[in-house]
Amino acid sequence: MSNTAVPRGAHLTRRLVQLYAGLALYGVSSALLVRAGLGLEPWGVLHQGLAERTGLSIGVVAIIVGAAVLLLWIPMRQRPGLGTVSNVFAIGLAMDGTLALVPEVHGLAGRIALMVAGIVLNGAATGLYIAARFGPGPRDGLMTGLHRRTGRSIRTVRTAIEVAVVATGFVLGGSLGAGTVLYALSIGPLAQLFLRVFAIPGADPADRTVAPAPESGTTAVTAPSPEEAILPQ
Repeated sequence: MSNTAVPRGAHLTRRLVQLYAGLALYGVSSALLVRAGLGLEPWGVLHQGLAERTGLSIGVVAIIVGAAVLLLWIPMRQRPGLGTVSNVFAIGLAMDGTLALVPEVHGLAGRIALMVAGIVLNGAATGLYIAARFGPGPRDGLMTGLHRRTGRSIRTVRTAIEVAVVATGFVLGGSLGAGTVLYALSIGPLAQLFLRVFAIPGADPADRTVAPAPESGTTAVTAPSPEEAILPQ
């Protein structure tokens, strides 16, 4: 009985395709939520609020915020990957491009359909880019960095960050509504589902994410949990 080995280059090609497809689709999904007008994902609320105050496009604001959050990695000694740096630019560009192409939607039925499509597509995009294993997005890295530094659970840190982000964005004029609540309730299960769908079979162990084990300080090979896979922005 023999096993057919998949060439390492094939894995790399698929990972790169998944990375950039996932980031692009994440930007598209965020734009669909904007057009739906029924509430954005937590960081989207902040981006929209800042865009309202500055006059910049929401995509440009997303890029600026992503770069600023990435600077916060320095004191936490987080190490960015290709996916991290690509994330800063790709999502914002895809978002602005989609908003330029997709017109305003009128009628509640159409807006609800657009909201649902945006949330499901967001889950698929999250699964694509996280399964590629090129490093977390700036905001995810902030979450996991604070988790390691403070010893608090991922759930606690993530909740604290997103509550602060949503509250700030809402005060600035960001859109908070049914879409925000539905996103919060559904993105975890959706991300878990699509992480399995887009997992790369037979991937080399070197492709796995390497991270310090919090308790021992040694190096452990881990895969991102569904909680850590939320909001690649």
